[in-house]
Amino acid sequence: MFEVLKSRYANWKRYSRTVNELERLNNRELADLGISRSDIPRLAREAARS
Repeated sequence: MFEVLKSRYANWKRYSRTVNELERLNNRELADLGISRSDIPRLAREAARS
């Protein structure tokens, strides 16, 4: 059970870090990467799973 909690916490930290980093970018920088602001949560979820 502890391993499950540890894994979920690590995934949440990756998700949160990814969201924070992407939200710091301005719209132009996001567009250069082919990302829209509405894509950020989905991309963060995908990053957290990998």
